[in-house]
Amino acid sequence: MKNKELRKVGLKVTIPRIKILGILESNPNLHLTAEEVYRALLESGEDIGLATVYRVLTQFETAGLVKRHNFEGGSAVFELDDGAHHDHIVCLECGHVEEFVDDVIENRQKAIADQHGYKITDHSLIIYGSCSRHECPHRNEEG
Repeated sequence: MKNKELRKVGLKVTIPRIKILGILESNPNLHLTAEEVYRALLESGEDIGLATVYRVLTQFETAGLVKRHNFEGGSAVFELDDGAHHDHIVCLECGHVEEFVDDVIENRQKAIADQHGYKITDHSLIIYGSCSRHECPHRNEEG
């Protein structure tokens, strides 16, 4: 399947591209930095350099396979672009990113655009805050 995906977007099938795509597809964390992809490659015994990871992720972005997000307070993260719309909520302390879809918010955005005479072609909603996850590494550092 990976070979077909790469060829479909006009990319030559190479070992680094296959391995990096595999990590993006199999990782439960949907938003990975280039460094996290690199670490996952090292952990699986792959000898692919960090510069190659950055280059391949940029190629994937150009080809429409991944989206790059530059969330406030953190490094760029990459996620597979499955074409489905979703919004994000980001913890400013630990960098954790959650995806969500909320029909009430989507309908309200459409209504606001309609009120102002606009037709939405695309939009991005990012909510920033502090997570309440117990495993947040930065949560208790303030006190």
